[in-house]
Amino acid sequence: MTAKSTLSVSICNIRVIRVPLSRPNRKHHTENTMNRRESFKLVAVAPFAAGFTWTQADVRHAREKQQVLHTTGQPFAAEFFTDHEYETVRVLVDLILPADERSGSATDAGVPEFMDFMMIDQPNLQRPLRGGLAWLDHQCRKRFTNTFVECDDAQRREMLDEIAWPDLVKPEMSQGVPFFNSFRDLTASGFWSSKMGVDDLQYLGNTFVPEWTGCPQEVLDKVGVSYDE
Repeated sequence: MTAKSTLSVSICNIRVIRVPLSRPNRKHHTENTMNRRESFKLVAVAPFAAGFTWTQADVRHAREKQQVLHTTGQPFAAEFFTDHEYETVRVLVDLILPADERSGSATDAGVPEFMDFMMIDQPNLQRPLRGGLAWLDHQCRKRFTNTFVECDDAQRREMLDEIAWPDLVKPEMSQGVPFFNSFRDLTASGFWSSKMGVDDLQYLGNTFVPEWTGCPQEVLDKVGVSYDE
């Protein structure tokens, strides 16, 4: 079973939130411009905005904008995320969907870019996502005295394991569960709407099959079923 098929070890049980927030001024586009009081406000709002959805049309529109950018050869520059937030997103999506023997990582598939376009198109998703990222940094600072990006790989995974399994989460970490669950889903939407993601699925739709010989044995073995049962 590949890392893609399990959505990556213990990090597989995750999701994200979204809410309105004006896009940052690029002239002040660093983590340092967001003072500690503003960060605490974002942390406070995150758990109250857990419920949200997006549509296939939203995903398609974000992907189309991304494709236009690549077609024209323009360099990508995040419009919604600050530099620090964007780096956090890059690290987080690759922990959720790392590269494996079948395809590249979420970042290779352009998921961080996709997320930035989604945030610009869907203002109601902005504050919860930004608040969730701020909450993650806040927890990492308390535990490791570093932001999530500054933590080493073991520390990052330790933090995510605290919120990846809703049934096992401690009460004091419960605010992070809806954020992580939603972020996972948004990462999956971005990855499997990309060309790399479609290729990863090995989808064979619209292919003529002259004779149906049944499901391949390796697939039956993988899901633990057989035709004899």
